[in-house]
Amino acid sequence: MTPPNTSEPSACAQPGCTGHIDASGYCDECGMAAKPAAPPASAAPPSSGRASGGGLNGTPSGRTGAPSGRTGTPRASASGRLSSRTSGRSSTSRSGRSSSSTGRTSAASGSRVSGRLAERLSKRSGALEVQSSVSAASSSTRTRLGAGLVTIEPIPRPDPLTTVLDDPQVPEHKRYCSKCGDKVGRSRGDRSGRTEGFCTSCGTQYSFSPKLHRGDIVGGQYEVVGCIAHGGLGWIYLAVDHRVNDKWVVLKGLLNTGDETALQAAVNERRFLAEVDHPNIVRIINFVEHPDLTSRSMDGYIVMDYVGGKSLKDIANERRDEQGRRVALPVEQAIAYALEILPAMGYLHQRGLLYCDFKIDNVIQQDDHIRIIDLGAVCRFDHDGDIFGTKGYQAPEVPLDGPSISSDLYTVARTLAVLTFNFAYTSEYENSLPTPDEVEVLRRYESYYRLLVRATNPDPAKRFGSAEEMADQLTGVLREVLALGDGKPRPALSSLFAPEFTAVDTDVVDPDGVAEPPAARRGGGRRARVGAPALTAGAPAPGGGAVAVAGAPPSGTVPSMPGGGGLGSPPAVIRLNPWTSAFALPVPHVDPSDPNAGFLAALSATGPRELITALAAAPDDSVEKRLRELRARIELRELEAATALIRSLDRDHGGDWRVVWYRGVASLVGDDLEGAADAFDAVYDAFPGEAAPKLALAVCAELLGEIQDAAECYRLVWTTDHSYVSAAFGLARTRLRAGDRRGAVAALESVPETSSHYTQARIAAIRARLRNRAPVEPLAPDLSTAAEQLDRLDIDPGRRAGLAVEILGGALSWTLGAPGAGPASAAQQPLAGPLIGHHPDERGLRFGLEKQYRLLAHLADSADDRIELVGRANRVRPRTWV
Repeated sequence: MTPPNTSEPSACAQPGCTGHIDASGYCDECGMAAKPAAPPASAAPPSSGRASGGGLNGTPSGRTGAPSGRTGTPRASASGRLSSRTSGRSSTSRSGRSSSSTGRTSAASGSRVSGRLAERLSKRSGALEVQSSVSAASSSTRTRLGAGLVTIEPIPRPDPLTTVLDDPQVPEHKRYCSKCGDKVGRSRGDRSGRTEGFCTSCGTQYSFSPKLHRGDIVGGQYEVVGCIAHGGLGWIYLAVDHRVNDKWVVLKGLLNTGDETALQAAVNERRFLAEVDHPNIVRIINFVEHPDLTSRSMDGYIVMDYVGGKSLKDIANERRDEQGRRVALPVEQAIAYALEILPAMGYLHQRGLLYCDFKIDNVIQQDDHIRIIDLGAVCRFDHDGDIFGTKGYQAPEVPLDGPSISSDLYTVARTLAVLTFNFAYTSEYENSLPTPDEVEVLRRYESYYRLLVRATNPDPAKRFGSAEEMADQLTGVLREVLALGDGKPRPALSSLFAPEFTAVDTDVVDPDGVAEPPAARRGGGRRARVGAPALTAGAPAPGGGAVAVAGAPPSGTVPSMPGGGGLGSPPAVIRLNPWTSAFALPVPHVDPSDPNAGFLAALSATGPRELITALAAAPDDSVEKRLRELRARIELRELEAATALIRSLDRDHGGDWRVVWYRGVASLVGDDLEGAADAFDAVYDAFPGEAAPKLALAVCAELLGEIQDAAECYRLVWTTDHSYVSAAFGLARTRLRAGDRRGAVAALESVPETSSHYTQARIAAIRARLRNRAPVEPLAPDLSTAAEQLDRLDIDPGRRAGLAVEILGGALSWTLGAPGAGPASAAQQPLAGPLIGHHPDERGLRFGLEKQYRLLAHLADSADDRIELVGRANRVRPRTWV
């Protein structure tokens, strides 16, 4: 192996980075590799071996002395002042970066709905925010890489001997005093820099030389093979354990034996981590001492399992395009890594430990498993000493407030960002994220962007509350990303919302909008009375199987939106009813830890008024009891009482996401559509992996007329999970309004047969396929398909006859041609075979229509309807002698 070059390195070429490329080929600040020369086809990857215990990639990790990436942060004293050990060197200071942002914080990165709806919401004052529920964490069944959803190529374990360095040295540009941060051990003129000596600024002794050599026996059982890397707390050695079947192990020593902080960190690592036992965390085996013949002192060494493979840093840097530029990892692959990391983080948090310094250097993939390594920065929750972290990954509040669970999760989110898109994360975006306008992958996956925004919020209280909560939302985002990629749904039960029990609306086009086909009238017959109402397409009357008269929508519905137009124009699409839409949305689960959870589960009252009466007997005035009453008040449209309840809940439980959700429901019922959208958007921000807030936001956008935004939200929900049938009908409505008839039909026909709304979807598809079609269009395939679909539907005679009228009437109009336009083009493909049992010529179609009209007349309730239907049958029948 080529010895490292100790001369001054070249500057990093990454945009916005002020670091340098070290002898290993990596930047000491941003961690990215220099543009590599194209290797020979037969050449093996140079850094396929990496071991545990630090930056173990066979090369220096960039953490020596006062490292350029990782910073040890003294906690603020009681007076609020930082320790005097803070260095002025911005990239290597032990004090870390100031918590002030560059002006673009994560929260300000625009985590709102894309399009015109976002403009509406941005004009509203007092944006809503949501905090995590106390019991938001749920059990996880993830035991494999990628949550069982992503296949990633395994990385074989290399021969450990290939990781040993021939001439281990610390590059001069990484040599800094561990106390004051000044440069030490640098070249002067023709004289090479010293690897050992004293700092000229503060007099602290330094040493960058390995203390162990090949053949040394440490602790009476570990034979040293050589150095494999160095990390922020010392050299890393490969050794053989002669007492355990010559097992490969790693010894991690101190970089500078005169550094009390580094010594204490090593002692803490042994104390905290000796009992840590998680499959995704490197295992600490032992702690041993060995004499240093130079200083005549005893040096401590941590013994860890050897973990071979590749670090995420190496995996990321090997992805290059033809010009040598780094190519980001696919989002699904990066999320798969994070879903293995988060349970390990949660394991540490449950034991009162914080990792503090997570980054791409500290994770190794071996085969199809990953392991977190380099545990030197781990500390307890109540730690009051120096805090280690890395610029660009560390949360901005850590230098003053110290680390926390939320700051650990912040580092995981920053790691996801570094892996999935290129940005200046150590400079311009040190404490923020670029916007979707700047990064294509964030435009493509809005839910992923919202997750990153929440996890890196400048306010720790607004981040995810636990590793389990973040993992659950990240899993939902992964399902969405995969579904968008290949079109295959990835359904899953939500831990926050109950399943969708009913669809928001199963109508797409106005079912009452079918009039007598103009081409069906023969000359000489009795014409329809002027102003006579059109008849429904076979919808049975509420009291039985008869047909209802159109013109007066059924009770409780909202009149259809205009836009039916004439033949060839998009059909009239129904307008949603805000009240019925609000109560068709998924309902939040009851918190099982609520004092009234059992009482609420046992309630037998069905009506909202009876429910309110029953709630008076609840044993405790808990959140869930008040939320249940709130829903009942909204259902009764007692909006003033509901508003008062929301205010009291805000006062007592401000930020609870369920309160914000029901605020949106109340606003939707009260026709405050923008207020409802604002509330549901806040819930989407908090839980980007959930389908319910996207569905609710789509409903609001559709009612507001923001069709593009509504279509996108419906698409996200339906593509990911086909159990939310409301999204299929909503997607069809928005596509019809946009003039995409075929897209609307495709959405409706994608409803699976296992759905309880399959029949309604097929009926809506037939209507969407044929309604308002011009005779000059090539309708033969659509007419045949509609007839075949109708034949397979198990529906009542009234609806079947009504749909048959639509199909046969459309076929007759198409066969005869539009009024005044002459016959249909002879170049069009003719109908092949019978249509609903009738020959597809004019005579056969007229007989078919006559038959269906007479059936509808037989089912009609009123005499007027019966007379009108019989008249239509007589007018449409062909001329005969009988």
